[in-house]
Amino acid sequence: MDRRELLRLAAAGTALVTQMRDANAQAALPPDMAEASVASLGALMQTGAQSAASIAQRYFARMDAIDRAGPAINAVIERNPDAIAVAEALDRERREKGPRGPLHGVPVLLKDNIDTSDRMRTSAGSLALAERSAVRDAFVVERLRAAGCVILGKTNLSEWANFRSTRSTSGWSARGGQTRNPYALDRNTSGSSSGSGAAIAADLCVIAVGTETDGSITSPSSCCGLVGLKPTVGLVSRSGIVPISHSQDTAGPMTRSVADAAVLLTAMTGVDARDAATRASVGKAQDYTRALDPAGLKGARIGIVRECFGTNDRVDRVVEEGVAAMRNAGAIVVDAMKMPAAERIGAAEFEILKYEFKRDLNAYLRDLGPSAPVHSLADVIEFNTRNAATEMPYFGQEILIESQSKGPLTDERYRKALATARTLSRAQGIDAALAKDRLDALVAPTGPLPWMIDYANGDHASGGCTQMPAVAGYPHITVPAGFAFGLPAGISFFGGAYSEAKLIRLAYAFEQITKARRPPEFLASVRFGN
Repeated sequence: MDRRELLRLAAAGTALVTQMRDANAQAALPPDMAEASVASLGALMQTGAQSAASIAQRYFARMDAIDRAGPAINAVIERNPDAIAVAEALDRERREKGPRGPLHGVPVLLKDNIDTSDRMRTSAGSLALAERSAVRDAFVVERLRAAGCVILGKTNLSEWANFRSTRSTSGWSARGGQTRNPYALDRNTSGSSSGSGAAIAADLCVIAVGTETDGSITSPSSCCGLVGLKPTVGLVSRSGIVPISHSQDTAGPMTRSVADAAVLLTAMTGVDARDAATRASVGKAQDYTRALDPAGLKGARIGIVRECFGTNDRVDRVVEEGVAAMRNAGAIVVDAMKMPAAERIGAAEFEILKYEFKRDLNAYLRDLGPSAPVHSLADVIEFNTRNAATEMPYFGQEILIESQSKGPLTDERYRKALATARTLSRAQGIDAALAKDRLDALVAPTGPLPWMIDYANGDHASGGCTQMPAVAGYPHITVPAGFAFGLPAGISFFGGAYSEAKLIRLAYAFEQITKARRPPEFLASVRFGN
């Protein structure tokens, strides 16, 4: 490369940085809204300093400047054309009757696999469903609307929730394109709730809902410097959400603080006749804001899962500092926990997911009605094959094809995999570890640092602790722990079934003593050595 080319590239890089800085300045929220919380927005509406409508308008303006333009993080796949009208109606209701609760008038973004019965689409990122409108709200959406939330829009995701190819690029969908990490734009957000993670990190909204089968809330939350909470399977209804696995799927909060995650989770829970798994949550859901105790680590017994360390020494260092902070706050740390081999769990999990994906997706698609372009997994595969240029420009659909080859859930292979996974993750895994040392929670690095977006090779990240609680169906919360090379790293707390309140108490106390999160700068790339 000659000197002229070097100068040209340097000038282009400088121009990009200037463009992003100017766009961010243009999109700057007023001081009373920057990095806002649910509580601070509620206070602004209560005093009249802002209204639900003005808050929604300001977030839309910020999307204009930095989501599609400027840094172009590409987090929001679709905006709700009725959001302002809904917000204005909620403003009138506040004036006439008072607020419904802490989420009255508060905007929320939803992952684009969650049904909304409005003028928005629910596509799971696929062109096969890009024009499909749901006829009924997901139960979670019903709950959020009842709480007074303003549905601001839908967020991009890894297509079909990242269950399409073994070498996919997280954060890419044929409908939405590639979501970029606000901390370094050439880095991945992880998936599949990529848009929800990037949007809340970039302050395009205050709270978002993601979904997880294994790591799809917690991993993008870690990579985007957020709090992500995967609830116990069954605490939050899955009806009206494009499925992968009834054994592991759940929706959950993605926020900038533990307090906001607690408020959002409280609103999302409830028993739903359309999701039988929620019947087990009767009497277990609660107001999770009552668990927000800044002294919550004092006397808590924390087990460190060493099997989840060792992938990245920088991440390990950040998490070790977090463990030291917990000790200083009065936690009793039990080190070197022994857990079952991840390889055995992973093999069983993948078999389960392929069987359940075929069964559960077919059931979901059958209910879409005759006007939908696809009604089965076989239809989706055929659609992708016919539209390969737009649907499969970077990676294929081998997981869809493998899933289609599976038989019914009565197959012995499926039943054996399910029994193995549950035994290893529950009785011989999390439950055994908690009981052996009388632990309140297990702690580990959430996952790797954000990796480079790479269409040629797909995702190339490893490590983390999402698998064990995901396969068990148990709760898992990740909290910002610090940074390495300017990239965020998360620390995870996970425990037994329906231990959300305990985990929130521990995570909130950790957050308050470390205050590790800082907002992104929309850098073009990582500043190594700085």
